[in-house]
Amino acid sequence: MKAIWNGEVIAESDDTIVIDNNHYFPADSIKSEFYKPSETHTFCHWKGTASYYTLDENGDQNPDAAWYYPEASRIAKSFEGYIAFWKGVEVSK
Repeated sequence: MKAIWNGEVIAESDDTIVIDNNHYFPADSIKSEFYKPSETHTFCHWKGTASYYTLDENGDQNPDAAWYYPEASRIAKSFEGYIAFWKGVEVSK
């Protein structure tokens, strides 16, 4: 699977995990030069607290377009630290 934003492949892996119709990519599959930590956090009753990244490609930013669970709940440990996308990020084979 590939995650593509702004014409750039920002993550690529054959080992994504699909949860709630979102592909979660292993942390080591992202191209870190496109990711900037965000101050945004949200809470999911079964996954835990999510943290976000803003995508940045040559100054063009997509705020909070990637999220992950750095300390997932007990039942979500299988994808702790994995990264998912939204806000115009295309995920495809």
